[in-house]
Order: sequence, then C-alpha cells, then structure tokens
Amino acid sequence: MESIMSRKMMIGMHFGNGYGSQPGAWRMAGVDPRNYTNFDSQVRYAQAAERGKFQFLFMPDFPVLTGNVESEAPMINIDPMMTLAAVARGTERIGLVATGWTTFNEPYNLARQFKALDLMSHGRAGWNAVPTSDPAIAANYGRDLPSRGEKYQRLHESIQIVQALWGSWEKGAWLHDAASGRFADPFRIRPINLQGNHVGSSGPLPLPPSEQGQPVIFQAGGGDQGLEVAARYASGVIGAVYTIEAARAQRIALRNAAERVGRDPDEIKFFPGLMTTITPDRRSGLDRRIAVSGETFPQRVEYLGQMLGLQLDAARLDEPLSQAQLANARPSPRDPRSPRALNIAREGWSLRDILAHGVIDYHPVIAGPAVEAADHMQTWFEAGAADGFWLSPDVYEDGIDALVDQVVPLLQERGLFHRDYEGTTLRDHLGAPPQYGLDTRIML
Repeated sequence: MESIMSRKMMIGMHFGNGYGSQPGAWRMAGVDPRNYTNFDSQVRYAQAAERGKFQFLFMPDFPVLTGNVESEAPMINIDPMMTLAAVARGTERIGLVATGWTTFNEPYNLARQFKALDLMSHGRAGWNAVPTSDPAIAANYGRDLPSRGEKYQRLHESIQIVQALWGSWEKGAWLHDAASGRFADPFRIRPINLQGNHVGSSGPLPLPPSEQGQPVIFQAGGGDQGLEVAARYASGVIGAVYTIEAARAQRIALRNAAERVGRDPDEIKFFPGLMTTITPDRRSGLDRRIAVSGETFPQRVEYLGQMLGLQLDAARLDEPLSQAQLANARPSPRDPRSPRALNIAREGWSLRDILAHGVIDYHPVIAGPAVEAADHMQTWFEAGAADGFWLSPDVYEDGIDALVDQVVPLLQERGLFHRDYEGTTLRDHLGAPPQYGLDTRIML
C-alpha cells in the first residue's frame, strides 16, 4: 500500500454543458451563449484542463430535458460520447470519462462505443457505469423503470459482458502485416457467448486492444449496491459528500469493500466533488456566485429555513438573521450541510450571501482566493478523505484557467500534485493495474 508521504493527489474536472456548473454561466461576460452546441469551445476547455495536468475529465449524462430552459441552459452536455470523441482529437494526455447508463443500453453498444473512444484517444477512455434512476429517462426509452434490485443485477451483468467483449480480441490478434497479407489472426479472436438474466452477447467485438488494453471503469452510484459495484469493478469513484467526515467514511468503506472481494484497496481511488469560484477575495467570490446563480436564491430560501429550523422570508434576502433567529436556529440532523449553513449565518452575512456560500449545493463550495481551495484539498487529502477531487468550476471560460494558474501551482509547491504526466493512458494517470477482458478475481 502507498504511504501518505508517497501519495500524490489526482484531479478530475466536471465537464458539462459548455458553460460551467452554475445556471447563469451562459450569460456571463466573455462566454459564447451558443456554447451548448459548440464543440470547438469544449475542446478548448479540455485543453485548458490538460495544461493543468488534470488526470481526467468527467462527463455525467442525463438523457432527459429538465430545468427551466426559458432562462437556464440544460446542465448536461448534448451527448457525452460525441463530445469526448471531438475532445480526443484535440488533446493528448487527459483522461476522458463518460457516463454510460446500463438500464436501457445494451452491453454490446456500450462496449463498442467506449472501446472506440479508447482507441481514438490512444488509451484514455473511462466508463462511468451506473443504472438509471429517473422515471423520465425510462419514459424517453418507452419503458418502465425497473426495481432497484433489478437495475443493479443488470448493471453487474452488463459490466462483465462489456469487459468480456473488450477482451474478445487477444493481444496480438491484430497483425496488420501488409507484406504477408495477414490482417488479423482469426484464431485469437473469439466469441464470448455470455447470457445473464437480463442481458447477453455472443461477440466478439470488432475492435483490437488500445494502448491501455481497455477502458477504465468508474462508478458514481450510492448505497450498498453502488458500493458493491465499485468494490468489484471500479478504479475511480465519483463522490457526492459534503463533509470531511462523510468523505473519509466513504473512502474507508470503498477500500474495505474492495479488499473483501480480493482486490488491493489501493486500486480504487475516491474523488469527492468541489465547486469553485476562484476570485481575489471572499466578497468578490460571493458577488460572482450571485451573478451566476442568484436568480435561484428566492426559491431556495424556504429550504434554507428548513435546514436551520426557521421560517425565512424571501423578501428579506439582503438582511442577516436577527439575534432572535440565530438563538432559535437548530441545524437539521437530516442534512449534513446544515451546521455549515448555521456557522455562515452566525458570521453576519445576509441571506443572499449565505446562499452564495453554496450551503445548499451538493458539494463543498469555495468562493474566494485560490489558497482556500488548495487548503481544502490538502486538508481532505491528508486526512484520508480523498485520493483526489473532481472540480466543478462555476464558469468554464475563465474558471478553468483560474484553477490551472492559481490553485494547481499552490498544490505543486506543497508537493501534493504532479508537475507533468508520467504516462500516456488513463490507467497510467490513476495508477490502475493492467486489465484486459474480465478481472478473473471478480466473478458473481
């Protein structure tokens, strides 16, 4: 196992709709409001992250139109695989991780798409393998949403069939020998003939190994069943935790679960999220957050009140809580974000500023100087709460450069983050072990 002194932090970046993580990012100065369909901008943003030596881009997917599209851009990219195919041709080192739902996608399609991306990127692809949980997504596929148990059974079967398909060409099967006229060795290309209760495939896949053999598995689900999937297959786990205690507990649980199924716990890396608005000082950070997301604050006041056990008035956004309200406030025991919300309120900020601190976001928020982001990341990393982070800048146009030019140098100076890529593949970047085909240690 790695020692604390030898470990280096890893950084991934949320790669979404072409604008940033905040709903008003599309309206910010300098942002092309047409970036939703502008693949050139996506490539440029990926190149900025690669300049910062980030290990990977992480692209969620949510194949349904949601949100207030009258005033807000959809938060999810128009198509992860098409976008990352474009990015693959404009980058050289950064890993490319996309979500591929298993509930309504067949393993053969998933295997072919991700292996093609892996070949196109010369071994930089990763598959975030998760089930579908939203009935609206099911409706788009003309189906009913299966039970949670059935979804995870299908997920296990899908991952094993996909990995078997990825290994259906033996290494060395592709000869491409023009002199002898032999393109491939058919005796080293075999069908897999796997059939589960929910999915199956005969194979083989018409694709040879990539430079890393096959894509890396990521996982971003939750609960005991998500933990089991991560323990068996994942090299990277995308977390949604708000406190350092919760992050450390989840990382320990992942490592213990991996060890129980016969894996080295160092094979699995945990990446909690961090949302960033990097500015010279706290006030300018809050003002920027208000500019990009302040329109949502009036409807968030009621929820903030529930977190604090208070009745709050959206008409008084620019006022701090009164002394009587602070005396009566009680953080909700059901919401781990509540204690921080109360601490911020006690500092005397207005309701608008409290919300601008990100107390209702699903990940911790840094709105202020780069050193605050670096300190947060160092504290969590050294406490064993993270192997790295997936960063979510508020506005890509300048927010990625702020991370690369201000936060990354601080981490490098502290000896926490690498100064250059040591390898060329996503497996290299994650320190993930070689794998081709099924992991013979992990079978249902």
